[in-house]
Amino acid sequence: MAEIRKLTILHSNDPHGAFYPEEKNGKSCGGISFLAGKLSQIRKEEENCLYVIAGDLFKGSLIDHDYKGISTIELINLLEPDVVTIGNHGVDYGIGHLLFLEKCARFDIINANMYVTGSKKRLFEPYKIITIGGMKVMFIGLVTMDVLLSAKGEDLVFDYLRVDDALYEIKTILDAYRTVDVDLTVLVTHIGYEQDKVLAEKIDPKLGIDLIIGAHSHTLLKKPKVVNGIPIVQVGSGFEHLGRFDLAIDTSEHKLKDLKWSLIDIDSDTCKKDALMEAVLEAYAGEVKLRSEQVLTTFRRQLSHPSRSRETELSNLFADLMKEDSSFDVMMLGTGCFRAKKLGPVVDYLSFKEAYPFDNAIYMMEVDGALLRKICHHFLKGSYVSEGSSEYFAFSKGMKAVYDAKTDELIECSYNGKELNEDDHLKLALQEFHLNNCEEFLGVSLEELSMYKAPVLVVNSDVMTYEELLRSRFELDAKTEGRTKILK
Repeated sequence: MAEIRKLTILHSNDPHGAFYPEEKNGKSCGGISFLAGKLSQIRKEEENCLYVIAGDLFKGSLIDHDYKGISTIELINLLEPDVVTIGNHGVDYGIGHLLFLEKCARFDIINANMYVTGSKKRLFEPYKIITIGGMKVMFIGLVTMDVLLSAKGEDLVFDYLRVDDALYEIKTILDAYRTVDVDLTVLVTHIGYEQDKVLAEKIDPKLGIDLIIGAHSHTLLKKPKVVNGIPIVQVGSGFEHLGRFDLAIDTSEHKLKDLKWSLIDIDSDTCKKDALMEAVLEAYAGEVKLRSEQVLTTFRRQLSHPSRSRETELSNLFADLMKEDSSFDVMMLGTGCFRAKKLGPVVDYLSFKEAYPFDNAIYMMEVDGALLRKICHHFLKGSYVSEGSSEYFAFSKGMKAVYDAKTDELIECSYNGKELNEDDHLKLALQEFHLNNCEEFLGVSLEELSMYKAPVLVVNSDVMTYEELLRSRFELDAKTEGRTKILK
């Protein structure tokens, strides 16, 4: 005889410290206080309710940065999630600090594919089985290989996340717990929407995966994407939206019988602020307020960064600033470092940190013209082929690279108006993140970059350097001028 039970699963992804609402169309949208109020409301209405966050709690706000994630964990604790998985930015403060933050969390963090190098011991519990309302629900966590890119310098962890390897991890867990009568199995992934679809397509229906709650690509879906019978969902980023599953589960057959999914807007029209969350948030905000309001500099006008996959005003300015009075010829700056679409004309510490949240060391190396041409061809072609989803770079003034997508040729690679020849030599500066992952982002090996001499550390902290450079300059301006270009 069928035993149908109801279950509600709420989910968020990629909050990135978006604690405060933004004013849009006459209402306040997003923010952790409004989200807490909505969660509280739904939990009162629904007897069986779970809340899941699919990774990337950290980075993106001054409150998170100044407390190195401790403040974020305390605020997320108040949301009382049942399951959280690791995102690639989980390791931005270091592996050791991440494990410390886990001790501060009053919620379960799961991940099946991060291991200690050598012993192959998992860093976190790979899954969580929650018993609620007479139902057993299994959550399995997976993270993208980008976590390795962020942690490359530590040499402490490795992961498996080619799709076939992810499938192996899933099968291993499910085979080990096949005797447990699980009623619903959910993958909580941080691998991106496209990879979720590839993963779902390869999953054998016999494994019994019911849902994929995704993250990483910041994809805002209006309805589930069903692949191979598995619904995939994702709700953008920040706290502007909340996903909601309303499920009917037959516990006698351990099967999902019915599913409804909705996208909930989190704003002042639909939610009430949670008083406790608001009080704790304001306490943290008060601590950083004086520093955040310090004016670093002024621009002549607001500078834009509309896309991370092309040359922009803001990325040109930052590349030029780092090149000034330096010992290198060209600064090659990753445009994905910027997390704001505009900055200025008044630049205070808060807006600077929100626009440029990731700290990096900078290394200088000597390269010849042939190697630099190879690098430019790789990242420009990669951006074209992947439709802008791969890493893109801004050059400091004087460097120019033009790629023709029709012929797959780099038709210009020049410095100060002179085409670079194989025997020309330049001193190139790169952020440590890109140096550590040079084969991925530049298409060259570390040995190639060390051909003439090993890369030399020239800046310990680019964030601190930029802060100092901005403080000493005013009325700054920049424009796009075709330093990098893709002809289609």
